[in-house]
Amino acid sequence: MRNGSFGATTKTSFPMLIGILQCGHVPDAIAERYGQYDWMFRRLLGGRGLEFRSYDVEEMQFPGSADECEGWLITGSKHGAYDDLPFIPVLERFIRDAHGRKVPIVGICFGHQIVAQALGGRVEKFAGGWSIGRVAYDTTDGTLALNAWHQDQVTEPPASAVTIASSDFCRYAGFTYPGGIWTIQPHPELSPDIFGDFVQIRGEAAGVPRHLLDAAMAKLPLPTDEPKTADRIAHHFRAHARVNHAG
Repeated sequence: MRNGSFGATTKTSFPMLIGILQCGHVPDAIAERYGQYDWMFRRLLGGRGLEFRSYDVEEMQFPGSADECEGWLITGSKHGAYDDLPFIPVLERFIRDAHGRKVPIVGICFGHQIVAQALGGRVEKFAGGWSIGRVAYDTTDGTLALNAWHQDQVTEPPASAVTIASSDFCRYAGFTYPGGIWTIQPHPELSPDIFGDFVQIRGEAAGVPRHLLDAAMAKLPLPTDEPKTADRIAHHFRAHARVNHAG
């Protein structure tokens, strides 16, 4: 693993406005209980000095400028970063613009992948199949256990990416980039309860083999590190806040 810091520790004292770029939608039955991805992240990151504004970029609802918020969080999606969809090239341009302006970015799952692709990396459907359920990742700060749900992976990282997390199944499971980008492949917003509903409602419909879904359900009672990861996300935003940004 290349050297890098999994989580920043410096904090600023002012509240930050974080724009959530929602790149997909959850099934209606899950949304009725937990909300869409943006609300899952609002709950995950609540109480950490952040405020939120949501943009449904899958439906082409983009911010007017990369400076419209003080940081950007890019969510998961059922789509592939390589899919021929209208929102994807627009999102890639937005990522490059925000990065050039040094507005901090966090990417989760699809967000991790699309940032890598936008900055020169490669994303592919992994020949080894799916990663579903609790995974213990080797990170630069020790082991981190989170729920994964993906078949696509970053197979070639951008030249500027520093690998901060990996597993036996997913070599490039987390990156930092100079200028304030932090991304990970697993889903800290999917608590065990939410993840269990994903397995029951979306699992087989998404084409995930039954034995992988059963194995994922068997691991649900094991502890996961959602609060720890939420702290690291908040620390990243605050450590890279542009104190001269009017917001």
